[in-house]
Amino acid sequence: MVENNFDILGIVEGSNEREIRYAFRRLALQYHSDRGGENEQFIKIKQAYEDLKIGKKYPETDIEKRNNSRVYSDETEADVKRKNQILGQQLSKEMETAENWAATLNKSNLTATRLFGSKTLGEIELERKVNGSLSIKGNFMAGSITYDGPITMQGSITSPSWTKEFQTKIHLTSGDFKFVNPLENKYKIENGAEIVVDSGNIVIGNVYGRKFRVEDPDGKVGVFQIQEHRTHISSPNGKIIAENLIDTVSIDADSVIILNAEDDVRISAREVLFYGGKFTYDSIIELKQGGTIRFFEKFSIQGLSGDAIIKLENGKKIRLFDLKTKKIRDLDDKFMPNKENFTKDATLIGNGFTITYDMLDNLSKNISKQKNGWKSKFGF
Repeated sequence: MVENNFDILGIVEGSNEREIRYAFRRLALQYHSDRGGENEQFIKIKQAYEDLKIGKKYPETDIEKRNNSRVYSDETEADVKRKNQILGQQLSKEMETAENWAATLNKSNLTATRLFGSKTLGEIELERKVNGSLSIKGNFMAGSITYDGPITMQGSITSPSWTKEFQTKIHLTSGDFKFVNPLENKYKIENGAEIVVDSGNIVIGNVYGRKFRVEDPDGKVGVFQIQEHRTHISSPNGKIIAENLIDTVSIDADSVIILNAEDDVRISAREVLFYGGKFTYDSIIELKQGGTIRFFEKFSIQGLSGDAIIKLENGKKIRLFDLKTKKIRDLDDKFMPNKENFTKDATLIGNGFTITYDMLDNLSKNISKQKNGWKSKFGF
């Protein structure tokens, strides 16, 4: 029988985090070379501990160690990019194999555990469970996988920065996608990865995109192009619960619950709930018909940038600047049941506030009337 990482640490399978940490410390004191122990055994124990921290049950075999020992480094960026692209291609093939493996188990309603990937770009453990869910443990770094059922994940998700050809994409045709304790474990999704859930919910941690300058391909001095790796999270019929959305991120769901959205974040939803105080820098909310936006921040909306935009499903656009100025005073009581939440200058303050689709639609009409009034006054 193959010795697993629990066996190496001398604990029973399923031990909790505290028991795993205690076992490692006990064995480290015994086998560390500084205390006269065997260095090879200590390395084995340390690796087992690191593996169990990300939920990996079995250590890698000698064949896997040999296959994963290829580390590319070169003086030129072109060579590094070329060789890393080869590894990305290999990992994408691994994910294709993983997808077929999981689909076969799903069709036969069987359970199994298997390792995929490489140490260089990321090794992950997949387990198809009795209830039909797929468990992914480890960091997902390239390639795509589609699964008909829920997925639980322990690890972060990224996508290759050197090419979009092997973009990371996880697609669920049914069920929920969930990180295991994402805030506590600090799991994140970044760099242009994509998660699509057709008919379930998504529970994740921080989400980042990436936008950067590259030199002009024609070699023009001082001329740059902007490359974008936008991270997409989509659950059109369900709910997305996330922490912070930062720098080139798109979210699409029926309901979105987040802390903050900063720097070119696009949110499309019927209901948006903010539990932080920031919605800033060229960010857009596309609010669906009959929808609401609720801010739970207790003090003010100073973290809401005036250049952020709320776009209605009927095509109308309202800047947050218009919600933070006197223009909002022209709203009818019908659309502002909580006028006491506004100061004399109509700056939004208090213990949070709710903005409805109808309220914004009515506000856009009032702003349009004001602009037309000024045009008539000056003879435009």
